[in-house]
Amino acid sequence: MSPAALMLAAWAIEIAFGWPNWLFRLIRHPVVWFGILVRWLVTTFNQDGWAHTTRYIAGMVASLFAISLATALAWLIAERLPDTPEGILLEALIASTLIASRSLYKHVADVARPLACGDINAARQSVSLIVGRDPAQLDEAGIARASIESLAENTSDGVIAPLFWGTLLGLPGLAAYKAINTLDSMIGHRDARYAAFGGFAARLDDVANLIPARLTGLAVACASTRLSVFGIMVRDAGRHRSPNAGWPEAAMAAALGIRLSGPRIYGKQQTDDPWLNPEAPDPSGQDIRRALRLYLKAMTICALLLFVIVLLQVTV
Repeated sequence: MSPAALMLAAWAIEIAFGWPNWLFRLIRHPVVWFGILVRWLVTTFNQDGWAHTTRYIAGMVASLFAISLATALAWLIAERLPDTPEGILLEALIASTLIASRSLYKHVADVARPLACGDINAARQSVSLIVGRDPAQLDEAGIARASIESLAENTSDGVIAPLFWGTLLGLPGLAAYKAINTLDSMIGHRDARYAAFGGFAARLDDVANLIPARLTGLAVACASTRLSVFGIMVRDAGRHRSPNAGWPEAAMAAALGIRLSGPRIYGKQQTDDPWLNPEAPDPSGQDIRRALRLYLKAMTICALLLFVIVLLQVTV
């Protein structure tokens, strides 16, 4: 089976079944296992008394070790599984655990439902599971903005990027990307504890998402069916503090006719980030539902594109 066909099969499994709660309670999740390794590496090699350069090198070595281990394990699985229907299905099942389109939709929908009913406290609790901002500081517009931004960014990180690297490099490429992205989410922070140790992981994640983030923006813009979205995306993407997240977020903002990014509070500290699509109004709770519909359209476009790639590989 070609890598593209493997990714298509894995994605279909993930959409249909996701990672059931009973299975998570039984054996957790591969990302959780990887997270345990990362926490051990942090505890062992990220020492406060070390110099900045020493901590950076330690973080680089630790990150490369973790990524290599995940990639080698995936390669071993792919090599050892027999080229039979059962072996192909098992490989697709394993690959499906590293794609997150179903869970992403669910987490954002879990914010939209209570917000639509006026239960802002429940909406704050749900949004706290997907963003790092203080939910107590968020009103309806803030909750909607955080949810839609998370949806846009994680469409790239959790769906398009895994599919992109899996299509290029098979299960090992998918595992390598997921390891890089998990490292970035755990240690790629700019605070005193992780700025040095996680610096390499953060830069590596920027490189790994360079193409997928732009593909995600294009998919969202195509799903909107409005040419103006492309122009706003190109104009505003560079305003974002992330070199990649600005592309899907700017496309989402333009497609929905709302503004995203802008100032926000993390803990007790406010950031003064510029707005994306600044001339538009703040989002409302209803805009989360619109964003989810746009997400489904964009994912349909990506699924069709992946299907065409598989067909071309079969016929060539």
